[in-house]
Amino acid sequence: MEEFDRQSSFGWMINVIANQASKRFETELKQHGLTVALWPTMMCLWEEEGVTQRDIAEKSKVENSTTTRTLDKLEKLGLVERQADPNSRRSFRIYLTDEGRALKETLLPIPIKVNKEILSSLDLNEQKEMIRLLQKMVAAV
Repeated sequence: MEEFDRQSSFGWMINVIANQASKRFETELKQHGLTVALWPTMMCLWEEEGVTQRDIAEKSKVENSTTTRTLDKLEKLGLVERQADPNSRRSFRIYLTDEGRALKETLLPIPIKVNKEILSSLDLNEQKEMIRLLQKMVAAV
């Protein structure tokens, strides 16, 4: 059996970094009444409105049932609205409200700041390489 060393375990290290980034991000988002769990859906809708719940789940790499609960919360917060899909009686298209659209300018600087803080121990070339490698891994999932 291969020996396991936590200090060189990819899973452990990526989890430590992700938890740290998540805590910092969550603290900032709470000031605006949001949570990290709501973020992927907002990002998807800022990129493209009028998509289906299934589209959002696929783009954000989140389970469809989780996306349903997220949309329910965002709808209660007045940030999104569901509109009947003209092509399918069982489907809805998701749109941001004016309030949801307006949050983009306020909120986008937050992850930029957190990402800079988290990556600050790497030089610029290392940062670019880290992002490139993670993008490759995410694309394979």
